Order: sequence, then structure tokens, then C-alpha cells
Amino acid sequence: MIAFTRVDSVEVTERGLLASLHGEQLRIEPVREDVVRIKLSRGGVFDDAPTHAVIADGGAAFTVEGNVLRTAALTVTLRLDPFGIDVHRSDGSPVLETTRAYATLNDAFELRRTCAPGDAIYGLGEKGGPGNRRGRSYTLWNTDILNPTAAAEFGGGGDDIEFDPYYVSIPFFYHHATGGRMSGSFVDNGYRAAYDFGEEIAIRFEGGQYTEYVFAGPSMPEILEAYTWLTGRAAPPPLWALGYHQCRWFDYMQDAVEALGARHRELGVPCDALWLDIEYMDGYRVFTWNTERFPDAPGMLARLDDAGFKVITIIDPGVKHEPGYAVFDEGLERDVLCRTEGGDVYVGEVWPGDTAFPDFATEEGRAWWGELNAAHVQSGLAGIWNDMNEPATGSIPPGRMRFDHGTQSHERFHNQYALLMAMGTVEGLRSAMPSLRTFVLSRAGSAGIQRYAANWMGDNQARWDHLWVSIPMANGFGVSGQPFVGADVGGFQGDSSGELFVRWMQYGALTPFCRNHSMMGSVDQYAWAWGEATLELAREAIRFRYRLLPYLYAAFLRACETGAPVQRPLVFDFQDDVTVRDLDDQYLLGPDLLVAPVTQPGMTARHVYLPAGDWHDWHTGERLEGGRWIVAATPMERIPLYARAGSVIPLWPEAPPSTAGYHPEELELRVFPGDGESFLHEDDGLTFDGGHLRTTFTLRGRELSAEVTGDGYPEFARRRFVLVCEGTRQTVENAGTGLRVTL
Repeated sequence: MIAFTRVDSVEVTERGLLASLHGEQLRIEPVREDVVRIKLSRGGVFDDAPTHAVIADGGAAFTVEGNVLRTAALTVTLRLDPFGIDVHRSDGSPVLETTRAYATLNDAFELRRTCAPGDAIYGLGEKGGPGNRRGRSYTLWNTDILNPTAAAEFGGGGDDIEFDPYYVSIPFFYHHATGGRMSGSFVDNGYRAAYDFGEEIAIRFEGGQYTEYVFAGPSMPEILEAYTWLTGRAAPPPLWALGYHQCRWFDYMQDAVEALGARHRELGVPCDALWLDIEYMDGYRVFTWNTERFPDAPGMLARLDDAGFKVITIIDPGVKHEPGYAVFDEGLERDVLCRTEGGDVYVGEVWPGDTAFPDFATEEGRAWWGELNAAHVQSGLAGIWNDMNEPATGSIPPGRMRFDHGTQSHERFHNQYALLMAMGTVEGLRSAMPSLRTFVLSRAGSAGIQRYAANWMGDNQARWDHLWVSIPMANGFGVSGQPFVGADVGGFQGDSSGELFVRWMQYGALTPFCRNHSMMGSVDQYAWAWGEATLELAREAIRFRYRLLPYLYAAFLRACETGAPVQRPLVFDFQDDVTVRDLDDQYLLGPDLLVAPVTQPGMTARHVYLPAGDWHDWHTGERLEGGRWIVAATPMERIPLYARAGSVIPLWPEAPPSTAGYHPEELELRVFPGDGESFLHEDDGLTFDGGHLRTTFTLRGRELSAEVTGDGYPEFARRRFVLVCEGTRQTVENAGTGLRVTL
């Protein structure tokens, strides 16, 4: 690498500083008072849209003295000779201190900065292993982890919980200093990258320009709020998407799918969505139905909808390379398929064999894909499942796949491919269902994916270690801007067991996205597959999720408004507590529920760490002092769950068969004495502008008050609250007004 060592000149602009060095230009510009953008040209030219991640820009008042730029929150010092960039907060505490500000060789570039002993690192999105990334190195290159061709260069197998890289690449991380303060870094670059968090922090990108956003913090919530301001936040989800989802890769017939729905209703297992994997298609041709298996797909979808089931089908980006197949022919005619450098249509390998790939880097390619999705859901589908979108190309390497009519390299758009696919998909769904909230699930992704799609953690294993690793992996997603995430409950590949399934369901029911999914050839993994005892335990876990949906829904809306994760590591709320830095087997669901899953077979008790403050055992009601470890019993009926003192947890009075049309007259409020604020958000759960009511609860000791905003909505039916506090029940008539009550 050739290091940049000396700055030749510096001038002040309307946006910040502009420096010249080594024939390039360097911009240092605050975009908020707590966020600064550092940007370096290549060949003397700036790339002002390196990816599709960033959707916000701004400015902040600043002053310049010499080569030092100051805002109200941070100070940036541009060192001239030797060249360096240091960022400090207004109180002098460090945010970023470079040891090698920039070096480059053959389009790749490298950055190095200090990291003190004992400092912790979090983020980077979907990564295996522990949530604290310190002491490890990572690659950012979206990878189909169980494809031997794609995974070979990274060693090991994709079933290893330490395997890296995974399906999603997000170049955003937090640096947690031993003193408790945090800073953040986001490099707006879609090329393959490597992050090494050893004795110092080393960052390398294989191409593109250096554009970094540095976040002063100093709290984790402040950094995530700023990052999601920059890259966008999730849209409000349809309420049914928070329900229980049943999925299996299986060669279902139409009657079997309807029977599967009926079986859930017969056994009293709440369920909102049934999913169809690749076997529903005609020869794996996307946007088709196998009419022998599904002779009346619209009729089936209508009947399932009447029974309260939404249906979602899988869509891969691989378009069968087959003249006469309408999608392929149209893609050729409209010139919206990826090309090689020589101008040929790039051909990879997915389920139908030889496949072409949409050129999502172009607006016309995304629009075409949106049209196909819009037509597909006209049959009565409720959402779309985007798979194989790393992009996965089977045994054929992807490198010759180019973008923007063959003018752009594969490397520039590889990691962005899933985001661009989701953009086109959502565009289509919104045109087909303009009044309804969309739901798209994606396997791969990059920074900004949260604006368009949820993520699941891909092809996991029916093993206890995969149950465990899904906890820090989901937490990593959450603090990287993606709140809508979950793992396949029970494990996708391999044979689950009754015990593993129950423990995974008890945990999965308390995660943002709850879907039971397994592969063809494995044992049945339905809630009833292991007999009555297992069914009863799984059913109770799912029913509890449904009762908890008002709380979960509020947590999602908080994520949409502030970026705060639905599932998050304890360090998000308790960053000054050194104990929680490396705590990976428990988490917070929303701000007020602490979940401690069972992650090993035969476990009858486990240690749980309760952070500062008082906590209430959900199951027994016992009030417990925090800031210490306790031993919690883990009988097969439940996993440890604690509510924060000062919280109000809204619950439905019962678990309905599905969320469809459910608007109860009564809501239960679990009140845990202490000081705090909570809220309940009620709307139709389907539309963007159908009206709402938001009730904000303020609890001071045992004094509960509430204020209401919003104009209501037509389906609103609530007439009363039932307040439950330390074993007592109190009914309060309330149809959407404020209240004040002593418990």
C-alpha cells in the first residue's frame, strides 16, 4: 500500500474543509453536529453516490481555526505532515484517532486507527460468533454459505457458527472505549471489505472511493439514531407479519397447503402466514405456478385469506435461460439482464439450471422486476420472499456478471444486489397494493436494507449451537439498523428434536420475526410433529407471542421512529456496565423485557444477569434487585423472562387464531411499579393512513397516568383496560381517553 503522508493545502468551503494531497481532494464536512463525513476523491473526481445506502444529507454550524473544524459536538483535526485525521468530542474525549489515515494500491485502500486494550467492538450486521467483534477479523462479501463453490475460499463450512462471511454485509460498527463512551463508523462503499479488530482497527476495501461517516455518540442509542437517520429506518410492518409463520421447503399440493392451515386452526395453534418454497413454481421458473400442483392458486389464496392466513411465495433473482419463457424473453427485449464485459447475457446456475440475472443497478431493471412482482401478487399473495440474492450463482463464479448494461463491475454492486432487488420488489408491491403496508423478506442485504425488507438468517442448522448463535447474530443486526430479523425456528437443515424445537420456539416467539422453517428430507417440524406434550409447549409459546403483540408492535414502531432495535444486546441500554459487553445468551426485547433463552439440552436452570434497576420475574411476579447474577429455573414449560420496573406491558386478553380482523374490546396492562414511560399504539395494522391512537403511559411508583394522541380509526373497539399489578386486577373503563389511577 502507498500511504498518503502529506497535505499540500487546506481551504474552507460552505460545507467544511477541502484539502489537496497526493493529487487528490479530501472533504471533511459535518452533516449533523454529531456526524462528520470524510470523503476522498479518486483520480481527482468524487463519487457522490457510491451506494444506495445513504438517503439523508445535511449540515451543521461549524467554525474553522487553521486546520481544525469544530461543531457543537465534535472537533476534527486535520494533521498536515504527517497526514492524519483525528476526531474528538467537544469535551476532548476521542472518537477516532488515525495511525494511517489512508493508503491505496491498485484501487484498494486501507485505513488504520487506534483501539485500546479492553475496548469492545459491535456491529457489522450479520456475523457469526460473539457479539463483541474485538480480537477477530471479518470479511464483507455477501456469500451463499452452504454453496461449496462460494464458501470455499473462506475455509471451513457454512454450518460452522464461526464461519465468515455471511449473507449480509453492513460496514458499520461501534467502538466502545473502556471508559464507557462509544463512537461509530460507517464506510459508504459496496465493494468487498475486510475489518480487523486486533491491536488496532484496520479497514480495507478492494475498490471504490473512501467515504466515511464518523459518529460522535457517545451513547449507542444516539449513534444508531444518527446512522438510521442517514441510511433510513424500517417502515411500519403489517401487523400480521409479526404473527407466527409456517414454512417448509416441500413439494406441497394445493390441498395439502389448505389442510396445513386447517390443522393449525384445529389444534389451536395461532398462525398468520403460510409460505411456499421453490416447489410451487413450474420448473423453478420465477413468477410461475405449477398448475398440476396448484390448479386454482387464486381460489386457494382466497380461501386461506378467509381463514385468516396470508400466503407468501419465494422469488429468486435467477431467471431461467430459456427462449420461449416469457420472463426471459421480456428481459432480453427490454435489455434488463446482466451482461458480461463482452456483451453476452451473463449465465449463472440456480434451481432451474442455466439462469440469467436482472440488472438491478438500473432503474429500468428494478422497474421491470417491480412489474413482475405486482402481477404475481394479483393472485392474492400478501408478500414476497427474496432468496438466493447474494447473488448466488451455483458452481459458476459471479465475477463476470456486470451491471448497468455491462459498464459497471461486479464488485461494485455484488453486496448491493439484494438491496436493489428489494427496492424493485417493494416498488412493485406498492403499485399493486398502494394502500397497504408491504412485507418482503430477504436473505442477503447491505446498509439500507431495513428500508425495504426484513432479514432472516438463512440456512441454519437444527443444532443447539445454531440456536445460541442466532442470539448475538440477531443483536448484531439490530444495532446495525435492521430491526426486523429472525432465525428459522427449529433449524432449517438437519433433523430437529422435540426438546430443541420447544426451546427454540420459546425463544423464537420472543424475537422480531418468528418463522418455523425446515428443508425437504428432514423430519417433520410442525408444532404437532413430536406429539401432544411438545405441541402443548410450542402452542403456549406461540400463544404468548400473540398476547404480547401490542407490546411487540410498539417496539417495532419505536424502531421505525428512532432506529432503536426490537431485539437488542444489553449493552444498548446499559453500556456503562462492563458485565454486559460480552453477554451473548440473553437480550432485551424492546426496552422493557429481558429474555434468557435455554441454549443447551437438559438444562433445568441457568445463570441470568440482571442489569441495574429492579426487575420482575414474569412468571412468579417476584421483584428482584438488579446489578447481579441470579440462578433461574428453566422447566420445560418456560424460559426466564423479566420485566423492567417502571414498565407497562400491554397484552391482548387472549391469543386469537390470527391477527386478521382482531380488535378486542379489552386490553390487559401488566404494570410493574417504578418510574418509567411506555406506550401503546393502536391502528388497523394494515394501512399507512387509516388513523391511530397512541396512549403514552407514565408510571411514578404506583401512580399511573396516560395521555392519548391520534384521531382513532374505524375498527377501534377497545372499551376497557384490565390493570394487573402484583397479583391484583383492576378494571378501568377506557375507550381511548387519558387516565390517572393509583395501583
